[in-house]
Amino acid sequence: MRWDDLFDDLAGELQGALDDEAARRAVDEERLRVGRLTVRERLVALAESSSAPVSLQLSDGSIVAVRPKAFGSDWLSAELLAESGRARVCIVPTAGIASLVLSEEQLIASLREPAASGPGDLSGRLGLAFALRDLGRRRRQCEFVVTTGTIVGTIDRVARDHVDVAVHERGVARRARDVVAYRIIPLEDLRLVILAGD
Repeated sequence: MRWDDLFDDLAGELQGALDDEAARRAVDEERLRVGRLTVRERLVALAESSSAPVSLQLSDGSIVAVRPKAFGSDWLSAELLAESGRARVCIVPTAGIASLVLSEEQLIASLREPAASGPGDLSGRLGLAFALRDLGRRRRQCEFVVTTGTIVGTIDRVARDHVDVAVHERGVARRARDVVAYRIIPLEDLRLVILAGD
């Protein structure tokens, strides 16, 4: 009888040690997973968990509220929410984000593992230049928020690390006679691109 009790005690201790080891391993694996997360992945997790707005502090110090809609490799497309409740379409380069301003609930949601993208999911590999070229092809008037202010105009061309913008008045179509200047804006200086007329 005493031997049975001894073996039961040993089996219980062994099971407890195995359970403790499995718990420690799970904690280590989670710490490793979180350590590999990027800002883009956390924004994707936020967008998947809720349609609530996310506050972003841009590298120029301004804070904007956006509702993320689509993600490229180094940018996101979103609805820019104004205090008036009006929403405009915008593109936010991830390099222009200084920090995410989140509630505790959003912080926890951002740590969730985003849904796995399928092999046919091309959007995650498209860079900022691709999105800007699309706006240029469509001849969309935009507001370009850069470190020094806002430039209104139409994209003429997009190069590897910069964009050429024909500057003209807001609401006026891009015609040679209405262009007041041309700006070459380094992509690294872009904080926000707001589509006009939306």
